[in-house]
Amino acid sequence: MAGPVRQALYLIPGLLCDAAIWRPQIAALLTRCDINVPDLRGFSSISAMAAHIAEHAPPRFAVAGHSMGARVALELFRQLRDRVTHIALLDTGVHPAPPGEVERRRRLTELSRDKGMRALADAWLPPMVAPGNFHGPLRDELYAMVERMTPEIHHNQIQALLDRPDARPLLAEIEIPALVGVGAADNWSPPEQNRAIADAIGSARFVTFEDCGHMAPLEAPEAVNAALRTWLALDAPTPR
Repeated sequence: MAGPVRQALYLIPGLLCDAAIWRPQIAALLTRCDINVPDLRGFSSISAMAAHIAEHAPPRFAVAGHSMGARVALELFRQLRDRVTHIALLDTGVHPAPPGEVERRRRLTELSRDKGMRALADAWLPPMVAPGNFHGPLRDELYAMVERMTPEIHHNQIQALLDRPDARPLLAEIEIPALVGVGAADNWSPPEQNRAIADAIGSARFVTFEDCGHMAPLEAPEAVNAALRTWLALDAPTPR
């Protein structure tokens, strides 16, 4: 007798992140999903990142994105909407770059270029994590992930974010099972911003992860795992 059909699932990492950001989710979902974490280090636009995933994607798949990865997930939905069965957006935004963002991000790219990735991690990581969480194994794992990157990768991904499309008009077109989740202490992509995304989708489930900042998949792994399990269990619409 054949076993249950396994879901194809893409887990898309955010800025300066790789598969390590999804480590707890890979471990939790591997028995039920065929998981792919795309490597986005060689791209400098959101559309190119999504096109790279689309080139290798199976006929039907679910996609979850974190931070920049959620913007890529939305662009992937735009490109392949009839093939995406579920979409999850964690700790993200959908608006284009507001005034002041270019200058803030440029200062960080100059820091990584001039001082290296360790110096960037020193400046960038602590505000990304909820107060009290930035220590021990979590701190070590986040530092190691950033230090696997290079100033060139950082520059390219920042350029992708600064040139990002306005995804707001796309939200009302999402009619598949949708999850929007955010750390309660996320100061970069705050809860009210993520709640507005869920409201614009309409049918999306909105989840807040307590005692958690921007790095929800690693900061609140059990809560994120539970939210993803519930989301994946929802029935996808029949393909047109």
